[in-house]
Amino acid sequence: MTHIVMGIDGGGSKTHAVIADQSGNLLGKGFSGCSNYQVNGIEQAFTNIQEAVANAMQEARLSSTDLSFVQYGLAGADREIDIRTLKSKLATLPYKKWDLVCDTMEGLRLGSDSNTGVVLVAGSGTNAAGRNQEGNVVQTGGFGYLYGDGQVGGNALAAEAFRSAVRSWELRDIPSSLTERIPPFLGFNTMEEMWNHFLDKGVTKVDGRLAIVLHQAAMDGDLLSIRILQNAGSELGIAANSVIKRLGNLPLPIPIVLTGSVLQKGKNPVVLDALRKTIENEGHEIEMIIPQKDPVFGAVLLAFDHLHLPVSIEILNRMEEGWISYEKRA
Repeated sequence: MTHIVMGIDGGGSKTHAVIADQSGNLLGKGFSGCSNYQVNGIEQAFTNIQEAVANAMQEARLSSTDLSFVQYGLAGADREIDIRTLKSKLATLPYKKWDLVCDTMEGLRLGSDSNTGVVLVAGSGTNAAGRNQEGNVVQTGGFGYLYGDGQVGGNALAAEAFRSAVRSWELRDIPSSLTERIPPFLGFNTMEEMWNHFLDKGVTKVDGRLAIVLHQAAMDGDLLSIRILQNAGSELGIAANSVIKRLGNLPLPIPIVLTGSVLQKGKNPVVLDALRKTIENEGHEIEMIIPQKDPVFGAVLLAFDHLHLPVSIEILNRMEEGWISYEKRA
């Protein structure tokens, strides 16, 4: 009997579903929008999960009875109340064997062969979690600025870039190229024009893509942008240190798995350097790992684990080849 599994990665901006057999052959893929129910509500989140799953099932030409296991890794699955809310919805889908974890855990599995260590998420939002050699799991943060999180996720960095540009323009901070980069990016000629428009319209939220402008400015040597990203890296390191202290019994060197678009795609050396120094300054021996595969494959690997299926280099390579082939066609 050949086992077939499906992994679903649901975040604040998108949902991915992937179907693979036990040999690592990719059979189907599906995509949809946000499925973090804390962002868009349980009904819309569930609708987007269903859409991604349906697309993957259709491409694979399979029915629910063909699947041996389904693994969901969802942002927003943080506390017991979240787990209960999500499980009550997921239980209505026609899959006999399935499991739900926070998306942090699929990231950890993807980057750590032993499924132990610390995982840091910096996508549209941020989170930190870890799992030790006894199987204990802890989470630090993930609930926003009011509950202790730093300005780390893409949306927070975008807001910080906008705020810092205003402060620089008003001579409340050091000169910065952000005052020249941000207005045209948002469709304005000058800071004053943009400032007046936003105040007149009562704007309280900015385009998350400003985080990209911030990264570009830092790479070009802008000191204010560098400072913002150094602070972001330090905050990530502080969250990692919290997980390490609260968890204990971690392997050495401690795997620090970095996931989310800010870390996996951005890979800004300013952020990474500040992150590493913050952890190592606490005396921790670490290995920083940035997975190359999409986070959804962490969910696929967790499904393999539930079925006690082996995961070889050949299987991982086959998954990677299938994904690359798909991206070339897309």
